[in-house]
Amino acid sequence: MNRTLLTAVRDLVRSGLGAPILLILMLAMVVLPLPPIALDLLFTFNISLSLIILLVVIYSRRPLDFSIFPSVLLIGTLLRLALNIASTRVVLLHGQNGPGAAGHVIKAFGEFVVGGNYAVGLVVFIILVIINFVVVTKGATRVSEVTARFTLDAMPGKQMAIDADLNAGIITHEEARERRAEISREAEFYGSMDGASKFVRGDAVAGILILIINILGGLAVGVLQHHLPLQDALRTYTLLTIGDGLVAQIPALLLSTAAAIIVTRVSSAQDLGQQVISQLFSSPRALAITAGVIGLLGLIPGMPNFAFLTLAVLLGVAAYWLYSRAGAEEVEAPQTAPEQASAESHDLSWDDVQPVDLIGLEVGYRLIPLVDKNQGGQLMARIKGVRKKLSQELGFLVQPVHIRDDLDLAPNTYRVSLLGVPVGESEVFPDRELAINPGQVFGTLQGVTVKDPAFGLEAVWIEPGQRDEAQAMGYTVVDAGTVIATHLSQVIQDHAHELLGHEEIQQLLDLLARSQPKLVENLVPKTLPLGVMLKVLQNLLAERIPIRDMRTIAETLAAHAPQSQDPGVLTAAVRTALGRLIVQHINGMSSELPVITLDPALEQILHQSLQSSGEGGGGMEPGLAERLHGSLSQA
Repeated sequence: MNRTLLTAVRDLVRSGLGAPILLILMLAMVVLPLPPIALDLLFTFNISLSLIILLVVIYSRRPLDFSIFPSVLLIGTLLRLALNIASTRVVLLHGQNGPGAAGHVIKAFGEFVVGGNYAVGLVVFIILVIINFVVVTKGATRVSEVTARFTLDAMPGKQMAIDADLNAGIITHEEARERRAEISREAEFYGSMDGASKFVRGDAVAGILILIINILGGLAVGVLQHHLPLQDALRTYTLLTIGDGLVAQIPALLLSTAAAIIVTRVSSAQDLGQQVISQLFSSPRALAITAGVIGLLGLIPGMPNFAFLTLAVLLGVAAYWLYSRAGAEEVEAPQTAPEQASAESHDLSWDDVQPVDLIGLEVGYRLIPLVDKNQGGQLMARIKGVRKKLSQELGFLVQPVHIRDDLDLAPNTYRVSLLGVPVGESEVFPDRELAINPGQVFGTLQGVTVKDPAFGLEAVWIEPGQRDEAQAMGYTVVDAGTVIATHLSQVIQDHAHELLGHEEIQQLLDLLARSQPKLVENLVPKTLPLGVMLKVLQNLLAERIPIRDMRTIAETLAAHAPQSQDPGVLTAAVRTALGRLIVQHINGMSSELPVITLDPALEQILHQSLQSSGEGGGGMEPGLAERLHGSLSQA
């Protein structure tokens, strides 16, 4: 039977009728009188529900893990107010029958918890209300307001950071969509918490008013209607009212505490208890100093020596244990043994001549954790994402990046090289984040002022705790790994034509031959040498024109190669064939394209200069070149 009942309840919840039925029951509690046994069950359920909510908040690792909390807070508040109304009705109708008239829960809180003394009960109730209203609720309300404001202000900066990671190939479109959805949920959550905190504050005020009304109403009913002596009426109705108030205020305090915890939580891989232990009790020095201070207080005559000295000894033992454990971990840390050189000499061979790396990344020793997966480094995965994105955009496979540490570099410096030659170098701080000024920000940040290595924008290295503040000001905030990956992406795009060689061309032709075998067969090497085709594709990449459309490129070369084998002429023909791609790459889907026209006479002079110069490049009279440069600067 119990299993059947549980199955029915589960089916009811899954059908979506659980919440409406609960709200209807709360309305029924307001309208219909309830027997004392029903009040006992509902008060017990209310306390249990509040305790469950508090524990779920404590064990949640992120505020968004309990995103339904604002709605649950509202339902819990309405349930408690409905119970207050129902219990008030029972107290006023049957209070003359004694303390047990409103059920055993109210009687227990009125007699056992406060010792049957309504003065003590009144003081305890007032203290609970002060703690709930003045301390917990007011602080949680203020934190909710500030957090909601900063979360909304930081949304544009977070969106720009996601777009930057997506454009750099660090994340996929699906990951970007998930991050944007999480930012939206975060803004909605803190906005809801800003409003939900007002429910808790209003509930605390309602508790005070209900207490006063119940005492005055109970005295009036007891003395005027039931003709009880004033002292008996005061004692009976005050105890019942205080018991009712305590039963309501304890769940209210639990929910207020849960609301305060969830708005002050910082997202972490640990729950609240683990964070407190790992951060508050992780310093043996702090525990040792505290033990010394408490021990000195325990030696003062007249102080409770036993309590102070006992606590001092416990803190001292804990500090010694933490210090010993930290020392043992340092001793047991694995040490990398140096490799022994082979005693047996060997002759040199061609294997000792190492080829240069096509793309290389050298890092200082402080940047090694960014690369090492065992230390949580994500740089390798981000570089892989950069290669994938650029390969799709450029049209050929970008070769792997060879990463090595270099002790000759400064600890925080990295260097990007192509074909063994450095082409980019910068300094990053792995324990900080880079706040980049996209052009319009609303304030300044404290930190190390630098230039963004990828685009040369003004930037500041800030502490991780300044991230929300920087995003609220309009800065785009990225970590050190993203800075390196973005810089590497920009370097590869600038030098893409140098990365394309005969092997890559052959791979592109083999891929095209799967769908266009006759085109490839008639083009290379019958019509056009492979070296000339390589030069044409390198020219296109040097002009930042992707070579994804290999079919159009091959057909254009096949059509013009019989007339000319000049790479410049063939590049111009391919450029014309890829006109739609080039215009869209520059202007997007806009229907208008801004252009600069030349005077026909000047155009004729430039055309003749290019024809007469051949492959050496066009020449121009210095005075004409200076006037042309001035006109273009004013355009």
